[in-house]
Order: sequence, then C-alpha cells, then structure tokens
Amino acid sequence: SVKVEAAAGTSLPEMTRLTGRMAEELKSLPGVARVAAQVGRAVTSDTAAGVDEAGVWVTIAPKAPYEATLTSIDKTVAAYPGLRTSVATYASDRTNEVLKGSPDPLVVRVYGTEDQQLAAKAADVKNLLGGIRGVVHPTVTPVVLEPTVEVEVNIAAAQKFGVKPGDVRRQATALVQGIEVGSIFEAQKVFSVVVKGTAETRSSLSGIQDLLIDTPSGTPVRLGDVASVRITNTASAITHDATKRSIDVTAGLRGRGLDAVSSEIRTALLGLSMPNEYHAELLADAAVRQSHELRLVEFGVAAAIIVFLLLQAAYRSWRLAALSYLVLPLALTGGLVAAALNGGSITLGSLAGFFAVLTIASRGVIQLLRHYRRLESEEGLPFGADLVLRGSRERLGPTVMTMAAAAPALLPIVLRGPVAGLEFVHPAAVVILGGLVSSAVLTMVVLPALYLRFGSSPFAAPVGTEQTQQAIAPPEETPRQVPVPDPTFIIARPQEQSS
Repeated sequence: SVKVEAAAGTSLPEMTRLTGRMAEELKSLPGVARVAAQVGRAVTSDTAAGVDEAGVWVTIAPKAPYEATLTSIDKTVAAYPGLRTSVATYASDRTNEVLKGSPDPLVVRVYGTEDQQLAAKAADVKNLLGGIRGVVHPTVTPVVLEPTVEVEVNIAAAQKFGVKPGDVRRQATALVQGIEVGSIFEAQKVFSVVVKGTAETRSSLSGIQDLLIDTPSGTPVRLGDVASVRITNTASAITHDATKRSIDVTAGLRGRGLDAVSSEIRTALLGLSMPNEYHAELLADAAVRQSHELRLVEFGVAAAIIVFLLLQAAYRSWRLAALSYLVLPLALTGGLVAAALNGGSITLGSLAGFFAVLTIASRGVIQLLRHYRRLESEEGLPFGADLVLRGSRERLGPTVMTMAAAAPALLPIVLRGPVAGLEFVHPAAVVILGGLVSSAVLTMVVLPALYLRFGSSPFAAPVGTEQTQQAIAPPEETPRQVPVPDPTFIIARPQEQSS
C-alpha cells in the first residue's frame, strides 16, 4: 500500500487528479497486476483522514520479481513533488500499527477546549520542561493548519433584514459545503443526493460573499451584507483524549533516570497555573514501555538460567551443561550468513527462524551428548576417541535425516524469493536453511572434538564397568514359598456347644 499526503487544504478535485495520475503510472509498471485508490476516508471509517490524504493499493503479479517491483513502485511515487509518500507491505503495515506510539521517553499531554489557549499552555509546559535537569529537546507537537472559510454572522445586520443567525449559517453551509437531501438506489448501490452552490460561486472569497440568502420578506440579501466572510487557518485534525482537545509536549532524557525526572515533572506541573477546564499530565506510556522492556530482559535471563539447569539435569554434569550452553550460539552462524546473503536485514521472520534453528541445534546437541554418556555407562566403552567416533557415526543418520526432511519444505520458499504473501515466511526459511547447515557442522564436527577435550568431567556421574555394576548390585531375594493346603483333606474344627 502507498500512503499519500498532500499539503493541508488541498482540494478534493486536485487530490483526485493526482491520485488518479499516480495510479495510472503505477499500473504501467512491469510486475504490477492491479491498482486501486481511495481519497479521504470512508463514511464509517474510524481513521481521521481529510481529502488531502489518499491510499493506493498495488497488487504485485505472482511471478514478478518482488524486490525489483517494490523498488520501482517506491521510486515512482517518490517522484511526485509536494507529496509525502510511503510504501509499506501488508506485514510491515500491521507491525507498525501494533508498535505505534511516541518514541520519546517523556510525553506531557495538555488538555483544554480552545486551540489558541491550548497552544499557549503547551508552550508554557515546554518552557517548564526545559528547566528540569535531565530533560533535553522539549518539543510541542506541531498542529497542521489548513485554510478554511469562516462565516461570522453580524447580528445587528441580520436583525435589520429580519434574518435569524441560525438561518444564515444553515443557508451558507448548504451553498458552500452542501447538504444531503436524499438518496438514490441503483444496482444495489446507494448514491447520496447533495444540494450545493455551483462551482463558480464557490471558487473565490468574493463569490461566497455574493451568495444570496433568503429573507422573510422574499427579497434575498447578500451573505456579505449580513455576515463577515474571511479565510482563516484552522487545525486539519483535532485530537481528543478523555472528551477534551489535547496537544502533546515530548522530550528526551539524558543523564538522569526516568523515575527521578518523572517525579520532578509531576511536581512542577502541580505548580503550573492553568485556566478552568485546562490541565496537563505526564503520560505513563513511556514508563510502562520501559518496565515491559525490563521485564522482558528479566524473563530472558530467567529462561536462560532454567535452560542451563535443565541441561545439567539431563547430563548430570556441570561441565557438559556449560559446554552445550556455550556452543549452541555457534549454530546461528549459518542463519546469520544466509540472512546477510539475502539482503542483510533482520526482520520479524528472521527472528522466528533463529529461534527455530536454536531449537533444532539444542535437540541435536542434547541427543549426541546423551548418546556418548549412554555408550560410556551402559555399554562400558572407555572414554576416548573410539567412543566419540562410534557415537558420532551412530548419530550421523538422524542428523542427516533432519536436514533431508526440512530442506525439501524450505527450498521452494527460498527459491521463489520474497514474493507477495511470503514476506514473513521467506526470511524465516532462509535463516532456517542456513542454520541447518551450521547445526550439522556443529553436531558432527565441532561438538565431538570439544567433548573429547572436556567430556571427562570430575563432576560427571560415575561410570563403571559391567563387572563393577554386578558387584554393586544387591543379591536377588528368593521369594518365600507359602504352603498351599491339599484340597483332598478335610480339616475338622470342634464346634462350640451352647449351654
């Protein structure tokens, strides 16, 4: 999708012309299958977008070179002067929507009712933040302005002609902006019927002033005779929070902790003079985000410790657990090389591929080391090169089978390239395929050599020979024979006589 933003106040016809021209040019690019465009927002949409914004949706052909086509689309839309354009795939668009938010660590939101007063109080908050130690680059979020026709009724003049101020506003709105008077249903579609003044009468400020307003006497009067008509700058989008208008003041942080600076800012805001229905508060989003990041690090450290303890429980050896723990990151080298050859960017799909490689390598390392220990403990092989050679030879088949089973499923995705619909799967497949190679090398080459050097650990479980195990084993007890009565004999018991 291509997001297009023009200068504030760009008219609907001009935006329609620019968007249509862009769509036709994109449609002529090689590799583009379909193009659709929308100006403004839908009637029931939940997004704030004016007629100076548009969206263009481009469908890339399945067999087209994805990266080359995406690059040509980006160059084409960037060549339009005066337009701010951004190209995003579906995956990146959804990811950005989830991760949206202010990147600044400090955000103070000022609430109020009037735009001018709100801007003045936001400037006061900016000056207040600038005097707090540790706060750097305080900035008021700019408000985008656009030219708007403002009609202010002259009450005295309206009374002179017998016109009510509300009637003047309604008639001026209907002539300039239009008013919906009905609907037409055709071919399962609904078309609104709007009545408005002609384009010639609305094309200039003098033409709007000459619009005729009906009066009770039947003689129309010029709009300029009963109202002041002028062009003013107003905000193109009004942000609301908690039912009030708001402006954000953002700032960076340097040299002090977030908690200390936040506490000082809250104290300073309490002493800031504010009119009625106006107030400022420090948003906790940054602090919550920082706590979430810290909690994620804590969970990662806890998971790493648990994995190390599980490895020690599996091997019954601290040295083997440390050996496995240190060699597992080497399995990711193949995935890193594959990601670098694929363009060098680390995406969400690449991270998923790295986790998959780490899981496959962990399984291979654990099974190989446990096999070495089993040969040593159960089959009585002495620790040495023969044990390592035999164990590696016996585990070679399962390792090769793992690669043979995964590679046919991943190769088609890798060979097709980053086509449309595989933006997430393709980088994951590239990383997993490269990680399979490095995992096999780690399991069959690197790990046997390291086990031969560090495998004999004084902390490992004692390993004995078969004769030793037989000597230690307790003798088996002969089960006690319980005599079974012969059913051919009858045992007579004396009966008690009652007195």
